[in-house]
Amino acid sequence: MTRSTKPHLDHDHVRDLLRGMIRIRRFEAKCAELYTQEKIRGFLHLYDGEEAIAVGVMAALEPADRVVATYREHGHALARGISMEAALAEMMGRATGCAGGRGGSMHLFDAATNFHGGNAIVGGGLPLATGLALGDKMQGRSAVTVCFFGEGAAAEGEFHEALNLAALWSLPVLFVCENNSYAMGTALARSQAQTDIHLKAAAYGLASQVVDGMDVVAVEAAARAVLAAMHALPAPQFLECRTYRFRAHSMFDAELYRDKAEVAEWRGKGPIVRFQRWLLENSLIHQSEIDVIEAEAEAEIDAAAQAAEAAPLEPVEDLARHVMAEARPAPPAPPATPAAQLETTYREAVRDAITEAMLRDDKVFLMGEDVGAYGGCYAVSKGLMAEFGPDRIRDTPLSESGFTGAGIGAAMAGMRPIVELMTVNFSLLALDQILNTAATLRHMSGGQFGVPLVIRMATGAGRQLAAQHSHSLEGWYAHIPGLRVLAPATLEDARGMLWTALQEPDPVLIFENVMLYNRAGKLAANAGAVEIDHAMVRRPGRDLAMIAYGGSLFKTLEAAEVLAKDGIEAEVIDLRSLRPLDDATIIASVTRTRRALVVDEGWRSGSLAAEISARIMEQAFWSLDAPVGRVCTAEVPIPYARHLEEAAIPQVAGIVAAARSMLGRR
Repeated sequence: MTRSTKPHLDHDHVRDLLRGMIRIRRFEAKCAELYTQEKIRGFLHLYDGEEAIAVGVMAALEPADRVVATYREHGHALARGISMEAALAEMMGRATGCAGGRGGSMHLFDAATNFHGGNAIVGGGLPLATGLALGDKMQGRSAVTVCFFGEGAAAEGEFHEALNLAALWSLPVLFVCENNSYAMGTALARSQAQTDIHLKAAAYGLASQVVDGMDVVAVEAAARAVLAAMHALPAPQFLECRTYRFRAHSMFDAELYRDKAEVAEWRGKGPIVRFQRWLLENSLIHQSEIDVIEAEAEAEIDAAAQAAEAAPLEPVEDLARHVMAEARPAPPAPPATPAAQLETTYREAVRDAITEAMLRDDKVFLMGEDVGAYGGCYAVSKGLMAEFGPDRIRDTPLSESGFTGAGIGAAMAGMRPIVELMTVNFSLLALDQILNTAATLRHMSGGQFGVPLVIRMATGAGRQLAAQHSHSLEGWYAHIPGLRVLAPATLEDARGMLWTALQEPDPVLIFENVMLYNRAGKLAANAGAVEIDHAMVRRPGRDLAMIAYGGSLFKTLEAAEVLAKDGIEAEVIDLRSLRPLDDATIIASVTRTRRALVVDEGWRSGSLAAEISARIMEQAFWSLDAPVGRVCTAEVPIPYARHLEEAAIPQVAGIVAAARSMLGRR
């Protein structure tokens, strides 16, 4: 594919450029009107004054190129080819909207035009764009990803993380900064020490330039030149388009931070006025043609508004639709004949799972901090870089949000990433990407885009790593719709859950307890994938159900052995999946044993144990002979001193004591 390096300003093309800007301007005016009538609600960020950027850049793109936009994305969407009717219907929350009414004004999506959506999180789309480009590059595609954002995003960490990754990995991303001088109500000079945004990009080695964002021809010429350069030598490029928004930041904005004279001055040199004047002065268009373009735009908008208002609402019965994929792969079949048992460890089982996945599917790759040359913080990936090379065992910078977002984008582009977050506390730096992007994209896009991503992380206490490296936050993530959350405890699950998770169409988080990595045992040589939907009864019993997961499972099993010496037969359930929870197995066990004790390494308040207790009370209250019991971590930051750390987290003695108390024994 050869890209044109300059605009061809023939009659048809200049008409198209002018038409594109006028359509956006008139569309936005209609949106403002509908907002005042309360037919569009929520936040509404209008693009008036910035039309030249969307129209100029989109004119240079190919159909295979991808677009990631910001929350002020109506202009980008229309210029890319989303119909006015689909956009308006989305903004009115209608079922015929481009995202089925689930995204609204800030989240327009359209898979048919490779429009990967607006993003309400400032800077949140930049890591996603790097990942889309990474996925295309790893699959040998020549597509470019264009990422639009405002100058306010240049103060966000994700801006710097994304630019660094794109430069480090030579990714074909065109970063387009729409510098309209105000981040919400704060002028650029009052919020950023370096006001020449393109210089920030240059510091990371990106080719960067400034263009007049009010001149559609200049924008298109710059876009064509950099896209041609990227086609010849894939590498990120940066355009700072200096522009101005004529309207408020959003329809809620009282605009107390700038005066009307400033706005009026900019309106006098706006992109439509300027281009239209130039065309007329150079006899490239006649006023009668402009009149026709404006009349056509008005007619299109009126028709779109009528159709959108008449469109149906999504039925309430479909409320839960598109939270997760409607179709999932069949659960894996166990080996027909188990092979000989081999001695192994939990760590080796996870490594074998990664190895097998990468051998079976060349779209699978692992990335994270120190996963390559170092071999992983917990030595899980030791030796894998030598076997698979640095492209598939990909060391990342210390930028959790950046590389997690890149993993999300790569998954959307067709790859099957395994993202390793070194420890669960580091995952908090990526929480924005996990919660606001990975977990929501399918829903907000009306099912058009999925994120088949696996994120692994070490969790738990017991290594004397003190408060900042000893968290158990699985329950936090199990709270989030749109995710699957797994906690493998056994060697079989450590070995088998990963491949099954990699077949899922939605994001899966796998929590590996640090105290399990050295755990040794026997595992069948041909052990393979396991199903990930159900809890397992690891020890049958009649007197009470003890419910545990991850690192607490073996303490609970040991407690059951101690209780058995007193004639108490405890049933032990391994949850395995924390979201969704297997209510059926839990309730069946509790109904049979009539007592339940939940063991959870999370803090007691707001814990996963609290959620399980509530479900038992809701579904099996009349079967209970005693209140549900809980053994959780004490509500203190995990101490460093060994005796205090051991006192803080669940231990066998505490589990035994809680069980005896429930049965009226001491």
